[in-house]
Amino acid sequence: MKLRLIALALVALSVFALPTVFAQESPAEVLVTADWLEANLDNPQVRIIEVSVIPGVYERGHIPGAVNFVWHTDFVDTVYRDIVSQERFQTLARAAGINDDTTVILYGDNNNWFAAWGAWIFRLYGFDDVRLLDGGRVKWEADGRPLSTQVVNYELGNVVVRPANDALRALKSEVLRIVEGEAPGTLVDIRSPAEFNGEIFAPEGVQELSVRAGHIPGAINVPWGKNVREDGTFKSVEELRELYASLGIDGSQPIVTYCRIGERAALTWFVLHELLGYEAALYDGSWTEWGNSVGVPIENPAGTVWGGR
Repeated sequence: MKLRLIALALVALSVFALPTVFAQESPAEVLVTADWLEANLDNPQVRIIEVSVIPGVYERGHIPGAVNFVWHTDFVDTVYRDIVSQERFQTLARAAGINDDTTVILYGDNNNWFAAWGAWIFRLYGFDDVRLLDGGRVKWEADGRPLSTQVVNYELGNVVVRPANDALRALKSEVLRIVEGEAPGTLVDIRSPAEFNGEIFAPEGVQELSVRAGHIPGAINVPWGKNVREDGTFKSVEELRELYASLGIDGSQPIVTYCRIGERAALTWFVLHELLGYEAALYDGSWTEWGNSVGVPIENPAGTVWGGR
C-alpha cells in the first residue's frame, strides 16, 4: 500500500511537471502562426499592424483589419535621428485602437525586418503582449490567405505608453565602451559577409551609406538569414540556440545587435531577446552612424578606404 501511494505521488508530480518542461522547450509566446491569426481576425482583443517598407504594399491589399504603420514616419522622429517620442507613440497606438489589454500582432514584407523593428519599439515602450506573425506577409500570401483593401477606423484606444526601457537600446557611446573593454558585451553584426568584411559599403540600391566600410571591432558576423527557414518562418528555438552557441554566444553576457540602419538587426534582436531570452539590445544607429563617426575605430579586412579605393 505504501509503495502504491509513493508511485501515485510520483505520477502526480510528473503530470504537474509536464507543462513546465513543455514550456521550456517551446518558444515564448511572441510568435503567432498564420492559422492562429486567421482564426482571430475578428477578435476584439487583437490588433494587427502591418509594417512594410515597399510603398503601396498595404494599399494594394493587407490582412483584414490591419492598421498601417509607416516605419520611417511612425516609428522614428522625422527631425532628429531618433526613435519616435513616447507622447507621439501613445497618440499613434491609441489611434490604432490599442488598449492596455490588447494583443498586438505585427507583420510586414522583407522577412519581417521592419515588423521586428516595430516589435522592438513596442517592447521598448513597455508593451507586454507584442507578437510577430511567423513568416510575415510573404507566407500569408503564399498560403493564399485573405487580403483586404478596406481601411478600418477603430475607436480610440486607452493604452498608456510607459517611458522607454533603455536596457533594450544601445547608443554609440555604450557600444564604444564595449569595444574599448570598459563594459562587458558581445557585438553581433547581422549584415552580409561582404558588408562585414568591407568589400561593399551597403547592399546594392540602398540610399543610406557610410563613408567607411567594414565592421565594429570585435563584432561577430551572424547574417540575419541564418535565423529563418526558406519560407521566412523562424527556425526552432533549439536550432537557434545551437547556432549562436556554436559562435560563443550563449547569453552569459549582454549582447548588442547592429546592421546598417537597424532594421535587419531588429530581427536578430527579436531572436536573441524574445525567443531565446538573452539580455540583448539593439544599436539602432548601426553602421551608418558608426561608419560616419569621427573618433571611433573600425576593422576593414578588405582594405577599402573612401569610396572603395
